[in-house]
Amino acid sequence: MNSLAAQQQDINREREFMRVHPYRFALWLGLASIVMIFAGLTSAYVVRQAGGNWVDFVLPRAFAVSLALVVLSSVFMQWAYMAFSRENLRQYKIALTLTLLLGIGFLITQFVGWQQMQDIGIYLTGNPSGAFVYVISYVHAAHVIGGLLFLVIFLIKAILLTRNPAKVLILKADESRKVKVELMATYWHFVGVLWMYLYFFFLLR
Repeated sequence: MNSLAAQQQDINREREFMRVHPYRFALWLGLASIVMIFAGLTSAYVVRQAGGNWVDFVLPRAFAVSLALVVLSSVFMQWAYMAFSRENLRQYKIALTLTLLLGIGFLITQFVGWQQMQDIGIYLTGNPSGAFVYVISYVHAAHVIGGLLFLVIFLIKAILLTRNPAKVLILKADESRKVKVELMATYWHFVGVLWMYLYFFFLLR
């Protein structure tokens, strides 16, 4: 009997491991859609570049700064996730705050980069080379803004909940909350890696 019970437990664990949480499935489906969007945009960039009438220009330095900021923010986002996993809510709030600030800094440097492009005569409605950089970076920035909105929501909830000791216990026991933090971290890492790809794509083309 003990052997059968142990086997059943192993089977249950395997089923639990193989089961995909609906939130995870939805996120990966969304990320796949985003990958397809940017794959299409960068492919169109390559095709249009080969068509002639293409003006080469130096990529703004602000975009390199934004790359450093998004990489650093990803580090803090991972810290937030690990802190939440360890149920260290103080570190979780600190890490989320730093991630949020760096994300805002990323958007600011993107805006500065667009201004620097205009300073050298590269406009959205001008040559296709500049138009593609504007459009692709705009679309990416929109996804970053979406991530920032969720970061704000997560941070506000953490601040409000941790003021009540009873709610802290509920928060720590809430498995769905842990999954949501994991998915938030996954999304943030994704937009960071995506900008790394786009930056070096623009730099090396």
